[in-house]
Amino acid sequence: MVKLSPSVLTADFLTLGEMLPKFEKSGVDMLHLDVMDGIFVPNLSIGFPVTESLYKHTNIPLDVHLMIKRPERYIDRFVKAGADIITVHYEACENPMSVVHLIHSYEMKAGI
Repeated sequence: MVKLSPSVLTADFLTLGEMLPKFEKSGVDMLHLDVMDGIFVPNLSIGFPVTESLYKHTNIPLDVHLMIKRPERYIDRFVKAGADIITVHYEACENPMSVVHLIHSYEMKAGI
């Protein structure tokens, strides 16, 4: 099964809101949100405000990819911001399976 998940990181943020109806109409399966903390990876990127805004303005599931050190610190915030799926990096977690269990405790899909 193939699923389409365009990355929001490559979007023109000035027109992102205008693109949501186009994504919905095209039938994309989810939107991929790369969250970078500038520590685990050198870049900084989107966070809670963009996730919350997208959640408020679309029904497309949000696939939040946490490229951050110790992601367990922010799972609850991204759940509240509207994430539908949360993916973390194995090497960014002290105990990866506990992070997966934490994500599952919110009845969400988790990925490593």
